[in-house]
Amino acid sequence: MPNKNKIGEKIKTLMEVRNVSLDELANDSDVNIELVEKILNGEIIPSLTPLTKIARVLGVRIGTFIDDDEQTGPLVVRKGKSDKVVYFSGDENKTENSNLEFYSLAAGKSDRNMEPFIIDFKVDAEESHELSSHEGEEFLYVLEGTIEVIYGQNNYVLETGDSIYYDSIVSHHVHSSNDETAKILAVIYTPVD
Repeated sequence: MPNKNKIGEKIKTLMEVRNVSLDELANDSDVNIELVEKILNGEIIPSLTPLTKIARVLGVRIGTFIDDDEQTGPLVVRKGKSDKVVYFSGDENKTENSNLEFYSLAAGKSDRNMEPFIIDFKVDAEESHELSSHEGEEFLYVLEGTIEVIYGQNNYVLETGDSIYYDSIVSHHVHSSNDETAKILAVIYTPVD
């Protein structure tokens, strides 16, 4: 079963356990009900923003949608290549293609507060980008290539070795730059009630 389907199944399970209806989930997360249905049915490749909002409503970390077996001790990932990869679109409203590959560096680690990922960006040919926001903070460190971060009214071009730390409640978008693929280390924190 593809990863996108596993995410939908995990959300459905959490909705059952927490007795949350589809309407409640869509309303409380401020995510379009049609988009929620498509995520639940595994029909689309979602962006991180609606999943973050859904996780918050369900009272879980975003990583809960990726995790399988929980581990309480240290978790080791060798050479930055976790076998826990999730594919995301880069934009909340464009869900037909996967532009991002998220390799979880903490999948299975229970009781964590941060979500560390290695993210591979495909070449981004889009001329305009839909900004999105969610509660929390993000730290990005460029490992390879060049990325552009649109943050509010500002644009930041980051090259290998550059980093940025920002509040993700401010509208933002991250994508590859200069028609290149790119790779970053991202650490995402989203508060859980």
